[in-house]
Amino acid sequence: MDWEERIRTARAAGLRGLGLALRALVVGLPLFVATVVSIALVPAGIGVLLAPRALAALRRFADEQRERGQAWSGVRVDRPYRGPARGLRPLLDPATWRDLLWLVVNLPVAVATGLVPVALTAWTVFGVVIVPIVITSGAEGEFWPVAVGIGVLAAALLVIVPPLVLELHARFSAALLSPPRRALEARVDRLEETRADAVDAGAAELRRIEKDLHDGAQARIAALGMTIGLAEQLVRTDPARAEALLAEARDTSGQALADLRRLVRGIHPPVLAERGLVEAVRALAVVLPVPTTVFADDDVRGAPPIEAALYFAVAEALANVAKHSRAARAWVTLRAPSGLLVVEVGDDGTGGAQVPPAGGLAGVRRRLGAFDGRLAVTSPPGGPTVLSMEVPCGS
Repeated sequence: MDWEERIRTARAAGLRGLGLALRALVVGLPLFVATVVSIALVPAGIGVLLAPRALAALRRFADEQRERGQAWSGVRVDRPYRGPARGLRPLLDPATWRDLLWLVVNLPVAVATGLVPVALTAWTVFGVVIVPIVITSGAEGEFWPVAVGIGVLAAALLVIVPPLVLELHARFSAALLSPPRRALEARVDRLEETRADAVDAGAAELRRIEKDLHDGAQARIAALGMTIGLAEQLVRTDPARAEALLAEARDTSGQALADLRRLVRGIHPPVLAERGLVEAVRALAVVLPVPTTVFADDDVRGAPPIEAALYFAVAEALANVAKHSRAARAWVTLRAPSGLLVVEVGDDGTGGAQVPPAGGLAGVRRRLGAFDGRLAVTSPPGGPTVLSMEVPCGS
């Protein structure tokens, strides 16, 4: 890195540090006061309305610092939250209280981060610019050489220190805004478990496809070849019989094609690839015997593997509604809060739904777990039954 680039980097770091200081004073301090006051007012009732907004703003402020630390200093900070910031749920999340602690401790740290480049700049201007002008004007003073030396030293430090100070601020923030070690260990354990489940599910899916091909399309295509061969032998001696065999072969080819189409739909439905998750779920709801309403946000989109996992999860849930719930109506809700795809499938049936280890819902849980997703089932006796599925999908 040449000196010109070093100077540009130092200047950018100094301006960013100054911006962090101003942001901590102008935004961070009022946000801390508003959050603490709204939490304190929760028992009085008014805090129930104020706290969710303050907590959501606190999380956004902390997320912005995580992004800045990554972009400016290369310090990665993972999000430690247990779920989306809805209602008063963040109060039960330890990460919220660490965010609040960071917010108040960050105030002096950010101010110091912004003042260091300002102080170095001031000493540089005083020692390298002002003092020589004073000396050339004939003013006497024993401390002028010392001031010039300090100015030169400050100028050298001004090229080196601001990026280091900015990185120190990013590492300080990471210490409070990162998941604790025990949470990271639990996440590693969960990832190992979901990876094993994904491998098992992939192997089971391959076996299912192989079985469907062997018992369906492959058997029909083999029969088709035999029928055409027999017709070929009879075409001269018994044309009528050969014609009948060819008609039978045409029917068999149609059945084999239908088997292949069903197999493809079981791997990745065309409607899902062409029209997205919402329209694919609406197509499922249309053919369900139980009247089903689909509610969806406009921006419900995700990566194709995630959409496929949620599609088959909804298909399994709706199949259970039709088979076991005795419901008069059902509904599906698809939402896309920050960084998540959330799908809820509910019905007004008899309730009592469970997740047996070898059942379809257990397979849904494993399928979602491969994407770090979660499945929650609420089904008291007498209903209603609600299956909630959450899958991280990025911004």
